[in-house]
Amino acid sequence: MRFVDEARIQVRAGKGGHGCLSFRREKFVPRGGPDGGNGGDGGSVYLKADNRLLSLYDFRLKRLYEAQNGRPGEGSQCDGRKGENLVLNLPVGTLIYGEGTEGQEVLLADLSDPEAVVLVAQGGRGGKGNEHFKSSTMRAPRFSQPGEPGEELNLRLELKILADAGLIGLPNAGKSTLITQVSAARPKIAPYPFTTLIPNLGVMIDEVDPDRRMVVADIPGLIEGAHEGQGLGLRFLKHVERTRFLVHILSIEDVGDEDPWAGFTLVNEELRRFDAELGERKQIEVVNKIDLVSPERLETLKQRARDDGRQVFFISARDGIDIEPLVEELWKVCEATTRNEPLIRLETLSQLEEEEFPEIEVIYTKE
Repeated sequence: MRFVDEARIQVRAGKGGHGCLSFRREKFVPRGGPDGGNGGDGGSVYLKADNRLLSLYDFRLKRLYEAQNGRPGEGSQCDGRKGENLVLNLPVGTLIYGEGTEGQEVLLADLSDPEAVVLVAQGGRGGKGNEHFKSSTMRAPRFSQPGEPGEELNLRLELKILADAGLIGLPNAGKSTLITQVSAARPKIAPYPFTTLIPNLGVMIDEVDPDRRMVVADIPGLIEGAHEGQGLGLRFLKHVERTRFLVHILSIEDVGDEDPWAGFTLVNEELRRFDAELGERKQIEVVNKIDLVSPERLETLKQRARDDGRQVFFISARDGIDIEPLVEELWKVCEATTRNEPLIRLETLSQLEEEEFPEIEVIYTKE
C-alpha cells in the first residue's frame, strides 16, 4: 500500500426524519385524536484514532462519507428509527482541518491519543409529529415538524506520525538498518541513497519489562535544501515534529578529517530552518558503519569526539557492533523527555457520545 499523509474528504451527517401528521381513526373510537410519531435523528459522523493504521491512502480513493438519515415518524405514535452513526478510523497523529467562519483553515482536532474520538458532523434533529403538539387548548393539531438537515463539512486530513524517537540523517546513513536491529520492523534496505521513501515505524520492547515500549520512526534521508523541499524534505520533515527526541545518524563514509561532524551540522541547519524549536530538540548523535574503517581510524575519531566535548555513539548497525550502549541511552532519554501534547485539549464526553462510545473517556471537540 502506498504511504499517503494528506487527504481531503467531505463528510455529511444524516438528515432528521420528518414528523408524522396522523389522526387515530378506528371503529367505535370517536375523536381518536392525533397520533403522528416523531422522526428519528440523523446519524452523526465521528473520526476515531486507530493505532493499527499508518496511512491515509484509503481516503484518497473515496472522498464522500455520509451517515444514515433518520426515518420519518408514522401513525399510531410510532417514532422513526434513528440513523446509524458513521465512524471513520484514522491513523494516530492525524490532524483534522476544517473551514473557519471567515473562510480560513482552522484546526478542529488532533487525534494524538490512541482510541480518541471526535464528533465532526452532528446529525439533523428529527421533526416532531403532531401527537407531540396536542394539548388541552389544541386537541387536533394539523401540522408536524420537518426533519433538520445534518451538518456537512469539507475536511483536510494531515498525518504527522507520532513516535518517541525519530531517526534522521543524510541518505544512506543506515537508519533503516538500525531500526531492524532494535525492533521487528523490516523496511527496504539497499546500498544506494533514498532507499527509504516513506516513514517506517518500529516498536522497541524492553526484554526485562515487556510493558515498557518505545516507538521509533525511520525518517527518509534529508539533504541540503530539505527545508525548501529539496529531495524528500518538506514532505517528511513534518513527521519529525511529533517526535520526543531525535537520533541523528551519520555514516562514517561522510566523516571527513577537517570537520568530521559536518554532516550533523548540515542536517541540523535544515531542521532549524524548517522549525526553530525542532533545531533545539534533544539529539543522540551516532556514527554508523564503523566496520568500514580500521581500528586506528576509529580510535582517532573517538578521541576527536572527546576533544570536541561531543557524546557520539560509534556503531555498526549491520553487524550489531556496540548497539547495546546506544539502546540504553535511548531508554534513558525516552524516560527523561515529555510526551507530545495534543494541539486541541481534551474535554469530557457529552451524553450523546457516551451512549455511542461508552468505553471512551475523552473526546476532542470543535472550538
